[in-house]
Amino acid sequence: MSRYLMLLHETPAHFAAKSPAELQAIVEEYIQWSDRLRKEGRLLLSEKLVDEGGKRLKQQGGQLLVSDGPYAEVKDVVGGLFILSAESYEDAVALARTCPHLLHGEVELRAIDDA
Repeated sequence: MSRYLMLLHETPAHFAAKSPAELQAIVEEYIQWSDRLRKEGRLLLSEKLVDEGGKRLKQQGGQLLVSDGPYAEVKDVVGGLFILSAESYEDAVALARTCPHLLHGEVELRAIDDA
């Protein structure tokens, strides 16, 4: 089995517009989905990222620049991640297809280099 990183992309405003009851229902969907995959041995790790804050680092002109970010006005942020165990990209896509996040944002799958 290979490992795949599944990044959960979302717009900050999407979840901010939800009521507490709606957010709780969404969280329950994620919990049920991840519990099922964990029991099947297909989910190795899951993490929700903090909604605010973060740092961006980049080299520019020989200097390391550190800035705050991402910001609320950005269109797309990574809100969480999963590490999946799958036979192939097709298998990983089949698992990702059932993720409740697709009702709220976009999912990006990347194979993890186990070399």
